[in-house]
Amino acid sequence: MHGHRTGLAATAVGALLLLTGCSGGDGGSGAAGSGHDHAAGEAPATVSGPSNPYDGLFLRDAYQKPDFTLTDQTGAPYDFAAQTADGPTLLFFGYTNCPDICPTTMADVAIALQSVDPAVAEATRVVFVTTDPTRDSPEVLGEYLGRFSTGIAPEIVGLTGDQSQVDAAQLSAGVPLAEEMGQQHSSLLLLYGTDGEADVAFDAGNTSRDIAHDLSLVAAE
Repeated sequence: MHGHRTGLAATAVGALLLLTGCSGGDGGSGAAGSGHDHAAGEAPATVSGPSNPYDGLFLRDAYQKPDFTLTDQTGAPYDFAAQTADGPTLLFFGYTNCPDICPTTMADVAIALQSVDPAVAEATRVVFVTTDPTRDSPEVLGEYLGRFSTGIAPEIVGLTGDQSQVDAAQLSAGVPLAEEMGQQHSSLLLLYGTDGEADVAFDAGNTSRDIAHDLSLVAAE
């Protein structure tokens, strides 16, 4: 299912931000709509280019790190921007009952963290925000994300809140709002550096090797 992405033509990230169906049904997708609030009105970022150093999806117009506070798997408030300021950060929006994209992405992240220098893994924060807050309580998120713990990196942080808070978090990150009770959501895994910008992201076409390669690059910046 995952193949190495090479020779990407410059394409609007709006196309990459199609909502991915994770329901195990027809897998239908809906295009990112007017709710896409990337970088306060900038034109959509594009991927690839002559100076692209990444194996993932190069975001020509960097995505800015969002500022939101949700509830983590321990039930405590989690200020995303403040808690992830000191190292590389991987951010993904999904839900625990997803049969394909979400567990595959988390597994790829776990493998990548086991592949990089231990110091890079220890400095990296991984945050999973549920798109299905009705079912994904803090306890459910904790049990689910514990399956992907590496023992090297800090535990994956699972975040939830009420629907309006989750919607606001998605919009502030520049991804489209999930639909169908969270079962159709963006497939992008965003990688932020300590400068608060994401110059690269990953989707279902990328591999754990791509994530490990680019994480090492970003950590060295």
